[in-house]
Amino acid sequence: MESTEVPAHRRRQKRIRTAALLLLGVLLFFTFFSNTLESLTLPKVTTVEPVNRRLELTLEAGGMLRPVSEVKLLNASGWKVRQILVQEGEQVKKGQTLLLYDSGPAERELEDEVSLLEKQKIEQQTLQDQFIQTYMEGDELQIRKARRDIEAGKLEQARQAGRIAGMRERLAREQQLKAPFDGIVTKLNALEGMLSAGEPEVILTSSSQGVQFDFTADAELLTGLGISVGEPLEVEIVASEGQPARSIPGKVAEIRNAQARTDSLSGGEDSKAGDISQREVLVKLKDASLKGGEQVQIRLKKPSLQEGLIVPNQAIHQVGERSFVYKIEEQRGALGNAFVAREVQIRSSRTNGAESIIETDSLYEDEMIILESSEPLQDGNRVRLQ
Repeated sequence: MESTEVPAHRRRQKRIRTAALLLLGVLLFFTFFSNTLESLTLPKVTTVEPVNRRLELTLEAGGMLRPVSEVKLLNASGWKVRQILVQEGEQVKKGQTLLLYDSGPAERELEDEVSLLEKQKIEQQTLQDQFIQTYMEGDELQIRKARRDIEAGKLEQARQAGRIAGMRERLAREQQLKAPFDGIVTKLNALEGMLSAGEPEVILTSSSQGVQFDFTADAELLTGLGISVGEPLEVEIVASEGQPARSIPGKVAEIRNAQARTDSLSGGEDSKAGDISQREVLVKLKDASLKGGEQVQIRLKKPSLQEGLIVPNQAIHQVGERSFVYKIEEQRGALGNAFVAREVQIRSSRTNGAESIIETDSLYEDEMIILESSEPLQDGNRVRLQ
């Protein structure tokens, strides 16, 4: 009887152990399976590692050469153009007459003023005759009055003579438009028989002092490349009909402020547009073969003076005034490792349009940062590495 019960008891214990093991196995299976399912729902990210090096800066710009000496000659008189004596493209000498103006109205006005002066002279003679008569009569009060009238008449004549001299000078100066220096008529807006439309009548240029062009670039880029006033630049003359491509040394003559451009660093949904300071750079060249009108371009590439962590601009986010990247933080656990996105604030940065050199307090060269994510991220989100 006892021998029969012992094996039965052992069988029950065995079945209990087996059931417990099966239950534990099922729990473990569903635990791991649920973790796997959860990981499949996490945002999928691609990563890159920042690299410690210098940032490659590139400047590409172009323009059209124009003579350094250029003057826009205006119609100062406001008179109609009577005759045009030059054509566009014509070479002219200093002092050469370019246009003649119809000064008829001004000449008639001058004649009226001359007639007025003659009338004043006649009136002055009358005053002098009256003075003689008054003097002979001996009336002291009338004598003083006559003297005052004579002096006032002299002043009026002097004023009128000065007005006439000014009108004659204006006629001599504004009846014709003359070239202030040797040059080429590059633009002729004047029309015979017409008043000025507000534009310069003639644009005259000369390449004797060299040629120039200007371009606009980011102020930060110019600083990074070390471009300043007096800096030599190699300028490429673009090939044209009868003119081969060649390089000519130029020099930065002036750098002035330009209107800021609006741009975004990351270009993502959370990026914020900001104003980027611009500078206009004037470059001068001295070469006798250059006359103006040639197309030119500049290609300049240099590494930045500063060395630091380089990251793609695509990895940089900006929210309000904050710029940051997400780095991967690995958290070890009994059921496997988890990966978490952590914000790393950027203190300062400089970009070349594709990459940026950044300064942070908690990012190193051997760490991974998130380049792209299948979903928008926040600090502390778990992610799945692609």
